[in-house]
Amino acid sequence: MKQLTEQQIVDNWNKLIQLIEDTFEGERLEKLKTMYDYFEDRMSIAPASGKAAYHNAMVGGYVEHVLHVVDSAIQIKKLWESNGGKIDFTDEELIFAALHHDLGKVGDLNQDYYIPQDSEWHRKNRGEIFKHNPNLQYMTVTDRAIFLLNHFGISMSEHEFIGLRLTDGLYEEANKSYYISYNPDWSLKSNIAYILHQADSMATHIEYDQWMRQDEEYSESVKAKILNTTQSKEKKNNNNSKLSEKSQDLFDELFGDKK
Repeated sequence: MKQLTEQQIVDNWNKLIQLIEDTFEGERLEKLKTMYDYFEDRMSIAPASGKAAYHNAMVGGYVEHVLHVVDSAIQIKKLWESNGGKIDFTDEELIFAALHHDLGKVGDLNQDYYIPQDSEWHRKNRGEIFKHNPNLQYMTVTDRAIFLLNHFGISMSEHEFIGLRLTDGLYEEANKSYYISYNPDWSLKSNIAYILHQADSMATHIEYDQWMRQDEEYSESVKAKILNTTQSKEKKNNNNSKLSEKSQDLFDELFGDKK
């Protein structure tokens, strides 16, 4: 199972803050820094999901996932652009939406969104490493993200709002009317949402692949240790058998019948 070291968690947090300082400026930067300072202790160790079968369900998984989505969004935006796709938004708008699409997974102002699963049955049979905090007022992850940004006085452009709002694609039922429209006038006017959804999907699947790969590597390591232990025992038993034969021969030589 993939886990991040303490140093990796610290490095990811520093990378996140550096990205914010490099991308934004002025009053907006100051408000973002205030929000991130407020959430640092909780956000830096938050998981990105609750189940092993999902993605980055580990301490520090949230920040790592957000960084992956930002990197993926920038790559995919360049791909769209090089193939003639319309890019009518700035890199700042793209990065802002990517950074905050899952902000609601941090929780509210005082409580975490995910808490450790304390049921051994759920951990073992359903792969639930974390569970949703039952003390939180229900909101979708996206709605809570918008609420938190609003609380800290961080405004959004229309592109940022649409991008953040629709990053989850059709995995969120509320997005259906945006993505599926039979009236051309209601179709999305910008490609930012499509690019962000593709980035989120790519990051999520790659994180799951990495998780599975580490599980496979761990399983192979365990198998190798078991095989080595078995072979060592067999070798020891063979040596003991040979020693027993020599001991028996010596006993017979000393005390056996002599003709």
